[in-house]
This record gives sequence, C-alpha cells and structure tokens, in this order.
Amino acid sequence: MNQSRATIRYAKALLQLSVEEKSLEESYADMRLLDRICSESREFSLLLKSPIVKTDQKIKIICEVFANKIQKLSLDFVKIIINKKREYLLEGIAKAFIALYKVEKNIETATVTTAVPISSALKEEIVGYIKSRNNNQVELTEVVNKDIIGGAIIRIGDKELDASIATNITELRQTFNKSLYLQDL
Repeated sequence: MNQSRATIRYAKALLQLSVEEKSLEESYADMRLLDRICSESREFSLLLKSPIVKTDQKIKIICEVFANKIQKLSLDFVKIIINKKREYLLEGIAKAFIALYKVEKNIETATVTTAVPISSALKEEIVGYIKSRNNNQVELTEVVNKDIIGGAIIRIGDKELDASIATNITELRQTFNKSLYLQDL
C-alpha cells in the first residue's frame, strides 16, 4: 500500500471517529501538536522510524511525552498505529488529518510572501478578497522573503499569483535576451 494512501486512510478514520465522538476540535489540536513535534524534533521522528526500539518501549515513550497534552481518543489512536507497526506514518497521518479537517470546516489556506512584513489592514484586505471568492474561512500565513525585492506572491491552495518585482525583472531580462535589436518597419 502506498504510504500516502495509508496516511489518508488512517486520517479519515480518525476524522470519522472524532466526529462520532464529538471531539473533532480536540483531535485537530492533538494532530497539530503531533505534527509540530514531528517536524521540530528530529530525535522524535527518528524514534518513530527506528526498528531497533521495541513497540512497547515506543508506546511507553509516547505516553510519557503526550501525558496530559492530548485527549484519550488521540492517544489510543496513536497506540493502535504503533501496535500495527505503522508509527513511521504518524507525521503523515497528522498532516493528512489537518488537511481533511480544513476541508471539513471549509478553511482555505493562503500564503502571502512579501519582502517586508505587511500591515494588519492589508492582511484583512487579502482575507476579505479570498473570502469574497469562495465564502470560506481563511487561514493566512505571512512569509517574509527579501529576495523577491518588492511586490507579493499569494498562494491559495494550488493557485499562485506572482506579482513580485524579482519575477518581473526575470521576465524582462528574458524578453531582452530574445530580441537583441529592433527591426525597422
């Protein structure tokens, strides 16, 4: 079975179980915590992927790490995944669950990349524009990248609007390289 297929199936199962148990928000918070720990702690990720550490030791470590930090449903789910020897999928399952949650709750994720931090008024304007297009809630992430010189790059889902000065300069350079001289008419 493909790894991404497995992660999506497990994430769907947890989502469905969370909806049935009326603990969707708690499960979302738990999966965000798990995702953050997996991405920030290389040691934790290596522990999950290690064939040397036994299953019961992994469960004991997970219980100690997440004691009083995640709900019982999420902890039991993680234990089941570890008992099935699929703990290497936990980070992917957490990411897939977060994505499924956002689809369930109609949350659109957008990223704005600018050369300098943007004002809160401009953030509100961008959020308002995105909401007007599809009437979803918007989760806006701001990225500062001085390499784009000016302007902005806005990513909404799989769409991108690149209005950066760096891109305009690159396109202009390519245009000049194509036609080195002008012909008389």
